[in-house]
Amino acid sequence: MNYIHLTERIKQSAAVDFGSVLNNSVELFKKVWLQGFIVLIITFVSILPFYLLIYLPMIIMGISDPSSLEQQEMPPAFAGFMVLFMPIFILGVMMVGICLNAAFLRICRKYDLNETGKDDYFYYFKKEYLVKALLLSLVMLGLSLLGVLTCGLGIFYLIVPISLFPAFFAFDKELSALEIVKSGFALGNKNWLMIFLLVLVSGLIAQLGVVLCFVGVFFTAMFGKIPIYFVYKDTVGISMDA
Repeated sequence: MNYIHLTERIKQSAAVDFGSVLNNSVELFKKVWLQGFIVLIITFVSILPFYLLIYLPMIIMGISDPSSLEQQEMPPAFAGFMVLFMPIFILGVMMVGICLNAAFLRICRKYDLNETGKDDYFYYFKKEYLVKALLLSLVMLGLSLLGVLTCGLGIFYLIVPISLFPAFFAFDKELSALEIVKSGFALGNKNWLMIFLLVLVSGLIAQLGVVLCFVGVFFTAMFGKIPIYFVYKDTVGISMDA
């Protein structure tokens, strides 16, 4: 679906039904809770190298000169490395998150529409998608910084459009990164309150796993992503091409 057609779909779409989306999300979660758990584990494993790269200089420094770690101030060399590497770290984590979230939404479509085929968790780890994910991550990072500059108030507004980016990324491969951003804001602005409430409520439900000795949260955490699938499906319509 091209951007012009998509924009018209968004303009003509019906309002998001909070109850319907939440109920459908609960029913679909019963089918994809295991896949959500797998996505979460893959996410942790995927971002682990970025954490290792951050702390590797400190580990090496501690081995070569243990007394350097006893200082209260961060060594200048390590501080400089952190300043240079932190943006790369954040972008890397964002890219992984976008690709895996998109893959999970694609898996949600499979079980929702009873499609055949395997659960491809790495479907979007291809060059054409990774480049787009990088550009999208840069935009998201910029938007997040702008939100912080508004004393954090902008973050509340940005939660809605940013949460929609993975859905457009997953199901509208013809869109550029900028068009994904525009589409996210268009759909988000039209249904901001309902989507915000869905994100908030589903996020709270996703944390219910904490009551099971904290282990359960690994199985429930991805529930928070499912309402976005139904928001997209009910307003734009799911493409079968992605």
